[in-house]
Amino acid sequence: VNAVVKMIDNKVEEDRETNIEEILDIVKAPDFPTGGLILGTTGCEEAYRTGRGKVRVRAVTNIETLPNGKSQIIVTEIPYMVNKARLIESIADLAKEKRVEGIDDINDYSSDKTGMHIEIDIKRDANAQVVLNKLYSYTQLQSTCGVILLALDDGQPKILTLKEILQKYIDHQCNVIIRRTQFDLKKAQERAHILDGLAKAIDIVDDIIATIRACKGGQAEAKTAIME
Repeated sequence: VNAVVKMIDNKVEEDRETNIEEILDIVKAPDFPTGGLILGTTGCEEAYRTGRGKVRVRAVTNIETLPNGKSQIIVTEIPYMVNKARLIESIADLAKEKRVEGIDDINDYSSDKTGMHIEIDIKRDANAQVVLNKLYSYTQLQSTCGVILLALDDGQPKILTLKEILQKYIDHQCNVIIRRTQFDLKKAQERAHILDGLAKAIDIVDDIIATIRACKGGQAEAKTAIME
């Protein structure tokens, strides 16, 4: 929304187009609904500039030391489009196959409005950071999200840049306002037409009454006579 406002202000106040650099200063990166950390800005900028790009996303984790001396990896956010159940299953398989050593147990606590909570218990003699780095490499705790800004534009599929998408939105809003105003204007003109007729009728009210009395064929005949 701030980027849209910037584009409108530049056009209205300075009569100029907004360049992509100004937009990127406002729109930094996608706001994924499942959270996660975006690694670097190159992928995001490429997607916004060209309509295509790849964004690397990493789960939000924290290593905690328990009173018994063991460590835990706490996962509170995961990359976009990653299935939590499959993620946990893949970690368990890696531990079972000993491809990633040092994992003692995995507990999945139900996700709710406060977020998700996955606990990965680490064995006493293992280094939690080393285990976590391997999980980033072997599982979807770190993944790549492909971005294609594909949209239907006048019925035709097109890949658009971020600036083009925002401009299309502004154009749409302008069209909505114009059509709404034209609709209101039409209603007002129709009402004005009726009021003009009533004003004329009042000026010749005696003639209208006489016309109605002269009509013996009921309302239909009277209506036609008055209109004439």
